[in-house]
Amino acid sequence: MGSNQAAISFLTNVARAAIGLGASAALLNSSLYTVDGGQRAVLFDRFRGVLEETADEGTHFLIPWLQKPYIFDIRTRPHHFPSVSGTKDLQMVNLTLRVLSRPDVDQLPRIFTTLGLEYDEKVLPSIGNEVVKAVVAQFNADQLLTERAHVSALVREALIRRARDFNIVLDDVAITHLSYGAEFSKAVEQKQVAQQEAERSKFVVAKAEQERRAAIIRAEGESEAAKLISEATASAGNGLIELRRIEASREIAATLAKSPNVAYLPGGNSLLLGLNPSLGR
Repeated sequence: MGSNQAAISFLTNVARAAIGLGASAALLNSSLYTVDGGQRAVLFDRFRGVLEETADEGTHFLIPWLQKPYIFDIRTRPHHFPSVSGTKDLQMVNLTLRVLSRPDVDQLPRIFTTLGLEYDEKVLPSIGNEVVKAVVAQFNADQLLTERAHVSALVREALIRRARDFNIVLDDVAITHLSYGAEFSKAVEQKQVAQQEAERSKFVVAKAEQERRAAIIRAEGESEAAKLISEATASAGNGLIELRRIEASREIAATLAKSPNVAYLPGGNSLLLGLNPSLGR
C-alpha cells in the first residue's frame, strides 16, 4: 500500500508540473509576437489606446489580453483604378491610373486610428478620381494625346500632395490607359478622313495647275514654231515645204518597205499627206 501511494503521489506531482509548464508555455507564447521584414506593428492597449511607439522587425513582448498588435505592410504596393472624366470640351475620357504607395512609418499609429489597416483602399481610389477629374477638366480632348506627359505630371504632383494629407507616401503615379468614347472616336476618324481628302484635293489642284502650265508652254512653243515657219516661208518661198514633203515621203516609204503586207507604192501625190494641196492640182 505504501508503494502505491508513493507512485500515485509521484504521478500527481508530474501532472501538476506538466500542467504548470504548459500554462507557462502558453502564457509565454501569448506574450510574444513577431514582426517580419517589410512590416511594422502598432500596439493597442485596452487602457491607454493606440500606443505612439511602433515595433520594428523582430520578436517583441506584450501583456496578454491587455495589449494586441496590428501589423502594417510598409513596402511599396501598386494600385490600379479607372476613372471616367470630362474634358474641357465636354468629351468623356476613360483613364486608368497606376499608383505605387506606402504608409508613412512615423505616422502609423495615426493611420491606424483614423483609417485602419486598409487605409490605401479607403483613400486612394477617391482622391485619385478627384485629382484626375480636376486635371482633365483643364484640357481639351485632343490635348490629352499631344500633352500626355504634361497631364501625367500634373496628376502626379496633385495626387502626391493630396495623399500626404492622409500620411500616405506615393513613389510613382502614371496614366497607363487613355481612351475616348465612341462618338469622339468616330469624330476623330471622320476628321482624319476629311484631312486626307483635303490633302488629296490639294494634290489634284496642284496637278491640274502643272498641266495647265505645261499646256501653255506647249502652245507657246507651237506658236513660236509656226511663226518661224511662216517667216521662213515668206523669205524662201515654198522650198522649205517641198523639203518637208520629201523628208515625209522618205520616212513613209521606209516604213512601208519594212511591212510584209505592202508589195508596191502607189503613184501620185496622194501619199504625201496633203502638206500643200495646191501642188497636187
